[in-house]
Amino acid sequence: MEFRPGDDAQEVDTLVVGAGQAGLATSYWLSQAGVQHQLLERRPALGGAWQDRWDAFVLNTPNFSLALPGMPYDGPEPEAFMPRADVVDYMRKYAETVGAPVRTDTDVTRIAPSGGGFSAETNRGGWRARNVVLATGGYQKPKIPAVSAKLPGSILQLHTDAYRNPEQLPAGAVLIVGTGQSGGQIAEELLAAGREIHLAVYTCPEAPRRYRGRDILFWMMHLAEHGPKYGLNGLTTGQLPSPAARFACNPLVSGADGGHDIRLRNLGRRGVRLHGHLEAADDGGLVFSDDLAERLATVETAFYQRMQPMFDAYIAAAGISAPAAEAPRADDWLPAGPARVNLAAENITSVIWATGYRLDFSILDIPVLDEWNYPRHSRGVTEHPGLYAVGLPWLTSHGSSIFAGVGRDAKYIAEHIAGNAG
Repeated sequence: MEFRPGDDAQEVDTLVVGAGQAGLATSYWLSQAGVQHQLLERRPALGGAWQDRWDAFVLNTPNFSLALPGMPYDGPEPEAFMPRADVVDYMRKYAETVGAPVRTDTDVTRIAPSGGGFSAETNRGGWRARNVVLATGGYQKPKIPAVSAKLPGSILQLHTDAYRNPEQLPAGAVLIVGTGQSGGQIAEELLAAGREIHLAVYTCPEAPRRYRGRDILFWMMHLAEHGPKYGLNGLTTGQLPSPAARFACNPLVSGADGGHDIRLRNLGRRGVRLHGHLEAADDGGLVFSDDLAERLATVETAFYQRMQPMFDAYIAAAGISAPAAEAPRADDWLPAGPARVNLAAENITSVIWATGYRLDFSILDIPVLDEWNYPRHSRGVTEHPGLYAVGLPWLTSHGSSIFAGVGRDAKYIAEHIAGNAG
């Protein structure tokens, strides 16, 4: 429907959909610019998608990267890593500190053009707004491969979005599909719990937790913020090889146990059964790609081929004193095993899909999405006047979706909105 005079719709200059870190950072800058706005959050409580993570989840970025505008981390452990509950508390404290106008338990179901602005339908009534900022984040809908439908009904299947702890799983071996940060951290958790694990290896790059004396997030943050003035733009969207690269994996590191590298070969030595890509399932069997050696080589070399040269160039250009780089560790250990595995013979009773998320902007009744369901935009300003996006992976840079970088994009969008005020 389109709202007309007399409709029972509330009015606001700018409507922000989502109150995770992207929405809250946008609210901060809108307040600074004097723009009237309202945040709508579908969840019953603040804390964003971090509330959906498993019990033992630990943030994979150090505390010093908690750099939301107006309230950077100032605690006693900048190099430590927050557990899930503390991240949620941090976001709630931030919302209170900056006075973000949030309505929780309000699910936006449709956004459409209306009278030179927008109409928004929710489970709690309608809104009219001059501008709309999409701040729903990059973790909207769990992505589960089609092969899941071929698994026997007796197998418990959980996406990482629904996984909570080892006790949730039935007795027996566990197959984890995907080796991004979630797959790696859950594999270590289940291994510590004494579970037998099969791990389908994807091509997410391994990386050292610390490089040249600093956590790699330190170098990524500084490179993203200061690199361009030295001509180093490798962490900006314009340097991506293709639009699809916006959805590539983050480096395989963990914040658990004080922070550490995750090495797939080391997991294999500790008893985890490593496999290639899960390609098919039939007659109670799983078929994996027969290229595990090549996959391991790819994940081990990617950091040194792409990230290391950028870090080294930045350190040199900025004149930063840092220890010399350590040489990559040579490792040719390989597991032995068939490309086909029988579920019953291996007693695999559960599968965890660590396969990431997909974007979902089905609430938009506006044709601004590309073939990847990503809004067509310039620095978060979409092709449709008055419609903005913030907090998406690689919106403008590698850090656009995380605490360390979302504030820069939010500031630009708030300034654009304020500059277009009538």
